[in-house]
Amino acid sequence: MPRRVSLPTADDLFRPTAEVEQPKSVRAVPDEPEPADRRKPSGRVRHDEKMTVYVTSDELLVIEHARLALRSGQGLAVDRGRLVREAISLVLADYEENGDDSALVRRLTDG
Repeated sequence: MPRRVSLPTADDLFRPTAEVEQPKSVRAVPDEPEPADRRKPSGRVRHDEKMTVYVTSDELLVIEHARLALRSGQGLAVDRGRLVREAISLVLADYEENGDDSALVRRLTDG
């Protein structure tokens, strides 16, 4: 007689996640409010536009290391895309505020 394996049903696999209580040891956003005059990155929303950026393997390792350090050090769960959007937002805010004296202009002209 063949042995039958009991598999989970579709309802078990696709149940709403709100039913499951999980510990909240990792925050997706910081607790403290940000100043209103600062440029805000889009954060965790559906993005309608896409841009491809090529990075070296060393640059990707630095981004991944920063992502893991944010998770372990500050308890922030961010993906690489969010990390890059935040960095772009900071650089562009600095450029808007400081213009020719911004870090972006200095790095691009030294380059």
